[in-house]
Amino acid sequence: MLNNKHTLLYISSLALLIMLLTACDKRTVYHHYEHTPLSGWERNDTLSFVVGPVGESGSYAEDLGLRISNEYPFMALNLIVDQEVSSTHEKRRDTLVCDLITEQGVPTGQGVSQYQYSFHVTTMELQSGDKLYVSVRHDMKREILPGIADVGLKLSRK
Repeated sequence: MLNNKHTLLYISSLALLIMLLTACDKRTVYHHYEHTPLSGWERNDTLSFVVGPVGESGSYAEDLGLRISNEYPFMALNLIVDQEVSSTHEKRRDTLVCDLITEQGVPTGQGVSQYQYSFHVTTMELQSGDKLYVSVRHDMKREILPGIADVGLKLSRK
């Protein structure tokens, strides 16, 4: 019986190690979500992300993640994404129009009661040691947007 427990423990440990090693994405440099207030995301509530310093020079893809609930009242979301690279102080502003719900009222994201989305923002060249400062705010006519749970940023090496 003792031998079977050791065998089971060994197999379980090996399986866990394999899952951990295969789950790692070595290209992902940064992946973080910020929560928005339950009462609604106000237009002047800017979400900030600090990335870096990056380890290698190269081309990087920047993607924005969203999680929304059924409480979100619109078909799309307009976002302003401001970025600044630390070494060059180069500033860039992107405006994203995120289509979230079809004309039939069906969410296009993955999920059941909360829906996950990913939108490509830009591809940029960064040098080793660069930091990236990113801020995100909504640009909708309504001051307070209900139904947005989280906004995230992912930076991946191309």
